[in-house]
Amino acid sequence: MEKTAVFRREVSGHRERLRRRFLEYGLSAFTDEDILEMLLAFGTPRRDTRGTARELLRQFGSLPEVLEAPVEELTRVAGVGPRNVLPLKFVHEVARRYLRRRLETRPRLTRAREVYEYLAHELADRPQEVVLALFLDARSRVLALEELFRGTLTEAAVYPREVFRLAFAHRAAALILAHNHPSGDPSPSSADIALTRRLLLAGRLLETRLLDHLILAREGYFSFAEKGLLARLEEEVARL
Repeated sequence: MEKTAVFRREVSGHRERLRRRFLEYGLSAFTDEDILEMLLAFGTPRRDTRGTARELLRQFGSLPEVLEAPVEELTRVAGVGPRNVLPLKFVHEVARRYLRRRLETRPRLTRAREVYEYLAHELADRPQEVVLALFLDARSRVLALEELFRGTLTEAAVYPREVFRLAFAHRAAALILAHNHPSGDPSPSSADIALTRRLLLAGRLLETRLLDHLILAREGYFSFAEKGLLARLEEEVARL
């Protein structure tokens, strides 16, 4: 009993030091292991969670990959159960909502990087391809974010008429398309390029501009606009 009491005092003292460090210096003073240790401790306050945090990082590779992992995979790790997996998933969803709200309330959306910062969190843990559209007004302010499709993307998977029906419903002047590549490689496929060309053509006819098409993956993102591919496709469409 005495050893147990001593152990609990040591754990309590260690966590108190972590709390003080966070309050004084912020999250920049924490390693990924420290962050996971604290999150796990919210669910199991009387247990030492440092070893579990270390094992999660060993198995999944990084803090983002731990937070994005499915519950059933997390709970296979010794020391992770229904109580302390909740803080991991909860903080992930809070971050997702925060980034969505920040994106939606920006005065203007002008750079691909700004879209990527939010959507990387929104899409990174999806096991299948998900296609989203951001609808913007004439001043590049976000009007809405809509999910268009889930599954394997082919040229016919996303119908331009559905995209522009939503654009009209939101009274959008422009849109940005985005989807993920679960494979990890953000390079555009022939289907990605064909879809972008069709949306540019439809947007030209319906007077609603496609400003960019972003492909997100664990290795980063590909922006049709930043890479100059959107401009080249626009030139092709203009010649039709």
